[in-house]
Amino acid sequence: MSLLSDVVVFFCLWWIVLFAVLPWGAEADPNPEVGHARSAPLQPRLVFKFMMTTIITIILWAIVHVAMTHYVYG
Repeated sequence: MSLLSDVVVFFCLWWIVLFAVLPWGAEADPNPEVGHARSAPLQPRLVFKFMMTTIITIILWAIVHVAMTHYVYG
């Protein structure tokens, strides 16, 4: 795969994994303030979720890269 293909695959995988990771540990505030959404999480822990997303994406990207490089798929 070319560098551009690698970047595009990584970018697409990262966003897909992010949407899978975002709900992890999300707990809504039982008593939200007036004007706040009832579904808004108390502590979104976005840095942790971005790190987990990146780690999972690197693993998935490596699998895809090996499969494409060694003609297992493609």
